[in-house]
Amino acid sequence: MRLLLHWLISAASLLIVANVVSGIQVDTFGAALIAALVYGLISVTLGLLLKLVSLPLIILTLGLFWFVINALMLQLASALVPGFRVRGFFAAFVGALLLSIVQWLLSWLLHV
Repeated sequence: MRLLLHWLISAASLLIVANVVSGIQVDTFGAALIAALVYGLISVTLGLLLKLVSLPLIILTLGLFWFVINALMLQLASALVPGFRVRGFFAAFVGALLLSIVQWLLSWLLHV
């Protein structure tokens, strides 16, 4: 049940970020659900590997490179999911930053 709630929070967060950042577009809630699932899978597999490999750079930049990796994963998810588009690295970077904040805020509000 908890995993399902996290998935719904991620999809809702993607919709919120898509309404705030002009370079991110989500066509339907179904596309947001699939994009959240794909982004989560990319984050758990490829993202974890990238974060381990670039740990010195993450430490050197005081964690800012973490958002670069998240932006790249967001762009990869948009390339794989129809109905979810991210136009450009700047939109992906701002989107990754806002996505982290919105997901944290919604999880905190829902006590998940």
